[in-house]
Amino acid sequence: MSIIIRPAVTNDLQKILEIVNNSILHTTANYSYEIQTLEIQTKWFEDKVSKNIPVIVADLDGEVVGFGSYGQFREKIGFQYTVEHSVYVVDNIIGKGIGSKLLTELICLAKEQGYHVMIGAIDADNAGSIAFHEKFGFVATGTIREVGYKFDHWLDLVFMQLILV
Repeated sequence: MSIIIRPAVTNDLQKILEIVNNSILHTTANYSYEIQTLEIQTKWFEDKVSKNIPVIVADLDGEVVGFGSYGQFREKIGFQYTVEHSVYVVDNIIGKGIGSKLLTELICLAKEQGYHVMIGAIDADNAGSIAFHEKFGFVATGTIREVGYKFDHWLDLVFMQLILV
């Protein structure tokens, strides 16, 4: 098993789209209801590239099996040094270290770009993701109760942060 973490390219967008849509349809890792189109995913990618925000993929023997990125935490200027990240891995590969490789690279890139804090917003019932983030030094800083609604029930959101020093 040969994993390469590399910058995403346009040809990766179809696989990224499949990963995103699986997350939308089957998990609470993504609070969206409607699946994305390739057009929407392409616009998302082009927006990231235009803002010099990395989109990275995990390439397993030539196939994209995960991706990660980050973006501005909030739009006000005072938050300019804080980013919120996302990491997604295909279901049948979760637990094999790919998410760790992606998050490690995102943390390095955020530091290189001069960011100070990285935020993870995680569904409170996702104990695996919370434990995963704790391994990287993320600390839970608060839970916002019943702010999301999906699959016919209210969802709590845990904010975790890592100070990038």
